[in-house]
Amino acid sequence: MTRQGFYKTASEHAPFGPTTGQRMQVYAQHAAELLRQSCEKTLAVSRVAVAAVTHLVTISCTGFYSPGVDHTLIDHLGLDTQVQRTHVGFMGCHGLLNGLRVANALSRSEPQGMVLVAAVELCSIHQQYSEDPQQMVANSLFADGAASCLVVSREIQVDSNAARSGWTIASSFSLKIDQSQGMMGWVIGDHGFQMMLSPEVPLVIERELKGPFEKWLNSNQLSQHDIQGWAVHPGGPRILDSVENGLGLSPTMIQASRHVLAHHGNMSSPTVFFVLQELEKEVPGMQNCVLLGFGPGLHVEAILLKRESVA
Repeated sequence: MTRQGFYKTASEHAPFGPTTGQRMQVYAQHAAELLRQSCEKTLAVSRVAVAAVTHLVTISCTGFYSPGVDHTLIDHLGLDTQVQRTHVGFMGCHGLLNGLRVANALSRSEPQGMVLVAAVELCSIHQQYSEDPQQMVANSLFADGAASCLVVSREIQVDSNAARSGWTIASSFSLKIDQSQGMMGWVIGDHGFQMMLSPEVPLVIERELKGPFEKWLNSNQLSQHDIQGWAVHPGGPRILDSVENGLGLSPTMIQASRHVLAHHGNMSSPTVFFVLQELEKEVPGMQNCVLLGFGPGLHVEAILLKRESVA
């Protein structure tokens, strides 16, 4: 099924395109399969057997069904039927950062745990038949994608020949910006999920981010100058401009985010891993990296990654 076949010309009987029920059927049909492809690559490069995975953390905000994408993924991957599941749902573009926080807590509480983190979004199933400027912006920005990783305790010995990032999740940051409730969000309508994105969002980010963000870095004995990699979620060109201006970053520091936005679009939650992958090529050997994303609320989420030597 192609997107062109799914989105038929508006008519008197269907002026707003497919119903939400029809869109959820497409999500249930395709989301887990796309996620399976990403997870299989992650397990292959890590040389980790499927049977070794003890926990599964899934992230998605573009679809619902029950049993959900996590349940389907267990079957598609052949995971152990006793794998422990956690689903992070409907948290938007920063959802993967919330998933990493959950996985980090699991790996610390269960030293022999092998946590597979998997994010998938099918944003294209929510195209809106509308001339409203906010909906037109959302239609043009959002895309589909999936990303995954393994989070493990330091006590676990990984195959020395396997691909391993050497990253440690050192700290996380969360900020709810006051009086921003209606600036960004999803509304479940009769014809898909409608994205609310106020034009004020970039201005608010530029104004509110710097102080709390610098305080968090300082609590980790770091300043912005110590961060070599900035994996900023590319919510859109103006969002990237606001981070650049608000934090005083040079254009080169977020060029990886602009590259991913130009080549892949905003895939919502998986996108930040695409940016991190691009950064690994642009800034080899970086020791400190920040993953930074924005989502409904308006909420800011960040993860501090530190590079550790791998024997």
